Amino acid sequence: MSGTAARGAPPPERFPLRASDALLIVAFWTVLALLTAASALLDPRGGPGRDEAATARVAIAFLTSYLWAALTPFIFWLGNRFEVGRPNWAARVVILAAAGVALAIVVEAVSAYLRFALFPGALRRPPPAGALGLPHVFDPLFGATRLFWLDDLIVYLAVLAAGFARDNFLRYRARQEEAVRLGAEAARLQAQLAEARLDALRRQLDPHFLFNTLHAVSSLVERDPRGVRRMISRLSDLLRHSIEGADEPEVPLRRELELLGRYVDIMQVRFQGRLAVETRVDERALDALVPSLILQPLVENAIKHGVERRTEGGRIEITAAVEGPTLVLRVADDGAGPGAAVTTAGSGVGLRNTVARLEHLYGNDHRFSLTPSPAGGTLAEVRLPHHTRPPAGGRADATPTIAHAG
Repeated sequence: MSGTAARGAPPPERFPLRASDALLIVAFWTVLALLTAASALLDPRGGPGRDEAATARVAIAFLTSYLWAALTPFIFWLGNRFEVGRPNWAARVVILAAAGVALAIVVEAVSAYLRFALFPGALRRPPPAGALGLPHVFDPLFGATRLFWLDDLIVYLAVLAAGFARDNFLRYRARQEEAVRLGAEAARLQAQLAEARLDALRRQLDPHFLFNTLHAVSSLVERDPRGVRRMISRLSDLLRHSIEGADEPEVPLRRELELLGRYVDIMQVRFQGRLAVETRVDERALDALVPSLILQPLVENAIKHGVERRTEGGRIEITAAVEGPTLVLRVADDGAGPGAAVTTAGSGVGLRNTVARLEHLYGNDHRFSLTPSPAGGTLAEVRLPHHTRPPAGGRADATPTIAHAG
């Protein structure tokens, strides 16, 4: 079972040493060698030949430290290759322990060679004979049988623990970076999804708007050819503006008002003087960003359920103002007032689309309501976070004027 788990486990994460890691290893063992050398030089014990013995111990300290520095990458590799936190941990512990004993005996043998053969001046007294009757330098059992390698085994375990700590730290950092990357990817996909939904809503609104406008044009083809030509001209302007802003979920309010002005021109031709539209816009609101085609469905709803049903026509008032951090857009008519008409209007494509786009763009930071108007009709109110963007080229467009009277 454990063998199957091991085969099914993902491959271990490898963290090869970088140049900076190698420099840190050399620096660490150099500092340790300096401390050992300083201890040898300051050792009050000695007597005759003390300077020669101290020099030999300093040399041995550096050579031994650099031997461990050379072995450190291999020990790190062992720790990563046979990490005890994975399946078959008991076998891995045995392998690491056996490798540690072998390395400790080798290091002890090299140290003995340095002390006894290359730097005999470091010894205070002659060494005993080897266990096999050979000179101690050539006797492999000399240090092994006396367990002189236990100190080196402790050093090996310390280096191995440092390797484990390094792997765990790098693994944690890699997972943190992966979590950040996945979070950014999820946010990007969420933004793409929201953009796709907005685009779908926009594509749904354009045919709806075009159909209604063409219907208005067709109703006057025989009665007012000159007015129809004017309506077609305004409709072409509307379509051009719609296509140019197709990729923009938000546009400055001044641009939205320009687009609305063309739509109002079409409706004024249709109603033959029975439609009056008044617009009052706070100067501070002109550069505020609003959803594209946010006002047209509201005005269309006011015309359909307020003006169109009255023989004498009607009046629509459009206002925009900044109230603290909020931009407030209002479209009021003097029609029949809220009731069955408003309920039916609320289920129409234009208003449903408007509400859905507001939710996608602003979440809970917006408000949309249909309430009785002070003029006796219906008031549509939209509240948005007030935000702007710097004007391109540093120059704002001219203030639009779309006040019309029938």
